[in-house]
Amino acid sequence: MELREAIGRRGSIRFVRPYKPVEPEKIQMMFEAARIASHWGNVQSLRGVAVFKNTASPEVIQALQAPVVGWQIRNAPVVILWYCDPGAVDEQSDRLRELLDVGALGFGPKEEKSKQLEEVLIPIFDGIRETLKGPGLNEVDCGQGIAQANLMAYELGLGTCFLGAPDGAAILAALGVPDRCRFLLLQTVGYPAEHWEAGGQRPRQPFEKLFSMDHFDNPFPRSEAVVEELTQDKLFTTPAPLPDREEELYFLQRALDIDPPGLL
Repeated sequence: MELREAIGRRGSIRFVRPYKPVEPEKIQMMFEAARIASHWGNVQSLRGVAVFKNTASPEVIQALQAPVVGWQIRNAPVVILWYCDPGAVDEQSDRLRELLDVGALGFGPKEEKSKQLEEVLIPIFDGIRETLKGPGLNEVDCGQGIAQANLMAYELGLGTCFLGAPDGAAILAALGVPDRCRFLLLQTVGYPAEHWEAGGQRPRQPFEKLFSMDHFDNPFPRSEAVVEELTQDKLFTTPAPLPDREEELYFLQRALDIDPPGLL
C-alpha cells in the first residue's frame, strides 16, 4: 500500500473481531516502526506495553479501563499502553555522543566537534535537564513514534483506535511501569470487523482555518490541483456517511453484543 493511501485509511477502527488473535510479530512490527521514529536528541522517551488478552493476567486486563467506549477495550485482542519515560533524558549525553560517532551531529573535524560537544553542548543540556524532562517536546516526539506504529498497523491489515483514560497513573502502576513515567494513551488493536472506511471520511474543519502562510492572518493557499492529486492517490476517502452505515452499526452492535447501544 502506498504511503498516501495508508494515511488516508488510518481513521479509527472501533469495531474489531474479538475472536481473532493478533500475531505478536505484527505488534513487534508496530513497535519497530515506533522505535526508528525521529526523537529530539535521540533520547527516545516513547515506551509501550502490549497487553494480549489471551496471555495477560486477569489483574492486568482489569486495569485497562476507559469511561467512554470501554467496550472497545473489552473487545480488542490487544491493547497497547503508550507512555513517556522522562528518565530517558538522563541518557542525553550518551545519545549525543552516539550521534557524533555516526556523523549525524555537526560538521567539521571530529576532534573539534567532540571538544565542542563535551565542553559546550552537553553542559547546556545538563543545565536544563529537569526542564527537558517536563511535558511538551517529549510528548510531541512520542506522537511521531505512535503515528508510525499506527501506519504500520494499517499496512498489516489491522484496525486501531486511540483512547484516553482519566486515571492513566493507575494503569501504569498496574502494569508495573515506574512512577516517573507519564501516561499517553491506550491503543486498541485487532482485525477490523467493520468496513475499512469506518463509515467514510470524518468531517474536518476547513483547510484555511487550520493553516497559515507567513502570518497568522494569511490563510495558506489551498491548491485544488494538489487536492485532486491526493484524491487520485486515495489520501482522501469517500465523505461520511457511507450508504448503509446505520445498518452496519446495528449489525455490529448485535454481533459484538454491545449493550446498551448508543454513544457508549
